[in-house]
Amino acid sequence: MKKVLILFGGNSFEHEISCKSVNFIIKNIDTKKFKYNIVGIDYENRWFEVNDDFIDKNWKNKNIKQVNNIIEYLKKFDIVFPVIHGNTGEDGKLQSLFELFKIKYVGCDSYSSLICYDKLLTKLILEKYNISQVPYFIYNENLNLDSISYPAIVKPTKCGSSIGISVVNNSKELIKSIKCALKFDNNIIIEKYIKNNRELECAILKTKNKLIVSDVGEILKEDMWYDYNLKYETKVDTVISNIDNNIKKEIKNISKNIFKILKCSNLSRIDFIYDIDNKKLYFNEINTMPGFTEISMYPKLIKNNNIDYKELISYLLEC
Repeated sequence: MKKVLILFGGNSFEHEISCKSVNFIIKNIDTKKFKYNIVGIDYENRWFEVNDDFIDKNWKNKNIKQVNNIIEYLKKFDIVFPVIHGNTGEDGKLQSLFELFKIKYVGCDSYSSLICYDKLLTKLILEKYNISQVPYFIYNENLNLDSISYPAIVKPTKCGSSIGISVVNNSKELIKSIKCALKFDNNIIIEKYIKNNRELECAILKTKNKLIVSDVGEILKEDMWYDYNLKYETKVDTVISNIDNNIKKEIKNISKNIFKILKCSNLSRIDFIYDIDNKKLYFNEINTMPGFTEISMYPKLIKNNNIDYKELISYLLEC
């Protein structure tokens, strides 16, 4: 029986999302194949073994024991599943630790994680491959803010789950949103906001034998855009899109190409914006450790490929 360490938490703005994701993994892991331990990482980057099969944001009040020699502890396991979203979990730092000590883990390697987590690096690389993207500016002190047209969207370059992101309609809102985004990252992107849009997503799973590209999912939302609250706090509909089959085919081909260009492995979710008025498709971003909650798009899309949740987790742990 394979010994698995499931990691969650981390020093990230997405800590609580990780707490939701780990419950999904615990609920759906095949206990006939895998024996697992759970370790939570707190905001001070301390590691604690958690002896509980349900995790919430108050997990430190549960039955826990601190892990003192982290490397020796990690070496006890055949593979680590780091269900950690955001900085330290998706930005290559944790992956570098695993690689340094030759510890097998689920997910993209440190190189790919670093590139994909930084929205600006991703954009600059994919521009070289002529991947269509929404027009954007890189914010700095020399940027002429009068050149920004509205509506626009302000994004920290290294943050997930729509954290620190704002849609702005005038210069006053822009300045306020820049200040807000700078709380989350030193680098900011200001994009043209496509108001009349469809948010489309494609999931990729790489097994030992094949690359599985899902059908195209769509988020059905009433608000202007799919923010943190809609993603994780509200029961929002995520469905297989009814968009034109030619667009679906384009999304699947581009997703597969991006996965290879950015040297991803195991899994990724690739997001797109479709401009309804101009009938144009844009790459939006890539997520190398997508959410694994009950309402998350990634596992839903893979399930649509006749791979149930237990089988999906088994594939990832057998990679």
